[in-house]
Amino acid sequence: MSIVRVEDLIEAGVHFGHRASRWNPKMRPYIYGKRNLIHIIDLRETVRGLLRAHKYLNNITSAAGGGLVLFVGTKRQAKEAIEREARRCGMPYVTERWLGGTLTNYRTIRDRLKRLTELEAMWLPAFENPKNADLNSYMKGMLNETGRLDLAKAPESAHIRTFSKKMVSTLSRELMKIQRNLAGIRDMTKLPNALVVVDPKREHIAVKEAQRMGIAVVSLIDTDSDPDLIDLPIPGNDDSIRSIELVLAKLADAVVEGRAAVVAKESNEPRARPQRQLGDRDRD
Repeated sequence: MSIVRVEDLIEAGVHFGHRASRWNPKMRPYIYGKRNLIHIIDLRETVRGLLRAHKYLNNITSAAGGGLVLFVGTKRQAKEAIEREARRCGMPYVTERWLGGTLTNYRTIRDRLKRLTELEAMWLPAFENPKNADLNSYMKGMLNETGRLDLAKAPESAHIRTFSKKMVSTLSRELMKIQRNLAGIRDMTKLPNALVVVDPKREHIAVKEAQRMGIAVVSLIDTDSDPDLIDLPIPGNDDSIRSIELVLAKLADAVVEGRAAVVAKESNEPRARPQRQLGDRDRD
């Protein structure tokens, strides 16, 4: 099965590694050669890595109950693609600073997410249930041109209007800080089954937490990183936006296909017929 053409990988610049002076010797098996002091990644290994990762993600997301995949990429080149592809396949993501304990101290993270919902609920019309609102989209509508929360945009009945200007400012700063770091995982109700990471060297804290929790790591990994830390490495350029977009799109496709398989399986399963209660005649 082929999920990507080598020509597409070349066009996206996936084969360009880092300067040879910055390499990690453990990446030797994934390097084809060197050109102008730059390591060239063996795209045959990239295809193999993509195929293994695609199969793995498809398997865990098509299993009973559906697996959860957390997409992680905080570098500038990866942020937009991480959010876009994670949202496309309905999975959580982290594009801002990784908060220590996101996996190893998940209960605390859940408490912070509850606090986020409390703060956002203050901006809703009175008596509106926050569970019935798309809070991420709603709060974007509360921002002004500078990206700050604007009290003038809050409904007249919103609870936030009952506070002093100083308190509104304090609560708004708290809300924006939590939202910036945790909005992408607000619907992550359990620990993920796998992480998809762009640049494991940069995201080393996330990788270490995943290892401690026994969570598999799939990663686009460049020539300066240690592949031994990654369960399913995909050797490739992790600095090029086009390279990152191509690899993430293929991984997100695997998740989309896996989730679709679950839906198809559930729709084809015969519904259990309700059992008839035994009456006196049946007992006789």
